[in-house]
Amino acid sequence: MTRVLVVEDHADLAYGLRNNLEIEGYEVEVAGDGEEGLRRGRRPGDGAPDLIVLDLMLPKLDGFRVLRELRRARVDAPILVLTARGEEADVVRALRLGADDYVTKPFGILELLARVEALLRRTRAGQDGGEPRRHSFGDVEVDIAARRVRRRGQAVPLTPKEFDLLVALLRRQGAVASRIELIQEVWGYPASVVTRTVDTHIAELRRKLEDDPSAPVHIMTVPRIGYRFDH
Repeated sequence: MTRVLVVEDHADLAYGLRNNLEIEGYEVEVAGDGEEGLRRGRRPGDGAPDLIVLDLMLPKLDGFRVLRELRRARVDAPILVLTARGEEADVVRALRLGADDYVTKPFGILELLARVEALLRRTRAGQDGGEPRRHSFGDVEVDIAARRVRRRGQAVPLTPKEFDLLVALLRRQGAVASRIELIQEVWGYPASVVTRTVDTHIAELRRKLEDDPSAPVHIMTVPRIGYRFDH
């Protein structure tokens, strides 16, 4: 059974998340503060969570610190962040620390369940067969099989979703990808889900891979449509 760890100090919200996730067939455990969440999230072996739902506003240790320490401990479970602030800076910070996706409170439970399912599906599916093993552009080298990116010979730390998004763009070889196509392919969401997740991840890819993120030459915006990768 798939194990989901919910790190949330608001008792009513944690109860609701647990009930709905259990109805969907997940095994759920709840941590009520950051210290407990970090301890449970780092649990090795069969007790390790398959996915973590992490609130950013937590007692003892805030969600940013928990996220940072989990990734430092090489916990590779997908992490879905909950934020009540709706601040873009918080979202960007969480993604840079290794979050895979985010939901802003208040949120609909069906949307959250869809995101959980999509993250787990993408994690299990891995990379499709038949893809070229390596790509290069400018001073960047991408190893698809190893899921590694290097720039000027130095490793570039991409989150799992940043890497998947980059591969989705590379796969199209100059063709335009709409936001809806990328949401469906990379996150597995239905077209009806409206989110700025793609734009936020594109901004991070540009920051990490372009010489001038404000004037990109590889990861290009196609106004009113989506994005295109240019060699």
